[in-house]
Amino acid sequence: MKLHETMLNTLPDWEERITLTDEEIGDEHISTSVDTPMRADAFAISDEEKKARIEFHFRQIMETLGLDLRDDSLKGTPKRVAKMYVEEIFSGLNPANKPSVALFENKYEYNGMLIEKDIAFYSNCEHHFVPIIGKAHVAYISSGQVIGLSKLNRIVQYFAKRPQVQERLTMQIARELQRVLGTEDIAVLIDAKHLCVSSRGIKDDSSSTVTSYFGGAFTKDGAKQEFMSCLGLGK
Repeated sequence: MKLHETMLNTLPDWEERITLTDEEIGDEHISTSVDTPMRADAFAISDEEKKARIEFHFRQIMETLGLDLRDDSLKGTPKRVAKMYVEEIFSGLNPANKPSVALFENKYEYNGMLIEKDIAFYSNCEHHFVPIIGKAHVAYISSGQVIGLSKLNRIVQYFAKRPQVQERLTMQIARELQRVLGTEDIAVLIDAKHLCVSSRGIKDDSSSTVTSYFGGAFTKDGAKQEFMSCLGLGK
């Protein structure tokens, strides 16, 4: 499989020429920006108010579907879903939850690449709000500072816990690592299964989606091949 660097700074030329319906945009998994689209007043209300509103509207959805919320198994579902949305699976929308990162001097003078692989994550497709389940592999070459290993995992989780498109997730992780570490020498590869593909639509449960970003030294064949080889994907 040939892996392509994912660059989303501008929309591809064909999007300027072709108008797609909302349904087609969802089925083709198209993203429109590196940044998660957020309203200017996204944090004008508290998390408690958000949970109350989500609980009310999710109750309406369940009742519209014909479910009897007097049932013991169902009556608490709207509240549980609201709490899950705000405190867990979409908590990465709130900048207050962004992991704080402390860097340390590279006293070991280690100048090779550091790879953290098989970082398991759960996200949700922004087109259908169903899970994306996958693993992220990230690497960097120190520019004089190093980061705690668990922070690499936390950065991946932060950007995964929001409605996502895999290409955007790849770029957001790479861009944040470059900002935090002060280096362009970053590599990110994500391999994930999308339930919007496997559980609906085409219903293909065997395929997965791979996206990658290579910056700085990783754009050179030697470093890129070393990284891919460590993942078991090289020659």
